[in-house]
Amino acid sequence: MGGHIMGNVTVLRPVDQLRQNIEPVAAMYRDLGTVQAEQVVTRALGELALTMSGLAAQVRAHELQDLSRQLRRLQRMSEQLGMLSLSQVAGDLRQCLDQADPTAFSAVWARLMRVAERSLVVDRALIESS
Repeated sequence: MGGHIMGNVTVLRPVDQLRQNIEPVAAMYRDLGTVQAEQVVTRALGELALTMSGLAAQVRAHELQDLSRQLRRLQRMSEQLGMLSLSQVAGDLRQCLDQADPTAFSAVWARLMRVAERSLVVDRALIESS
């Protein structure tokens, strides 16, 4: 975690380690070939980004009734792409939601947004370098 002191206030900038398993994507490339696997992975990353966008809209609007189902979907999609950290944090957020803990929910939501942003950037870079 990085940060610097401003007067009596320390500004924290959390840095999350991303855990990823490249095997699911590598298996797609082996099984489908480069062109088709690239299309599948790109489409899956797009769906994941849309899911994150939908989740963000729901949270902003305080529409939490369907959030657990959407988080479960995010977990499955993340696992299929080997995004272990993203899947784990989505599960943690579901737990906060189930326990009706608004403080923990806010903290884990912020972490989910950081992990999702970094995961999508890293995975897109991996695809483009293939």
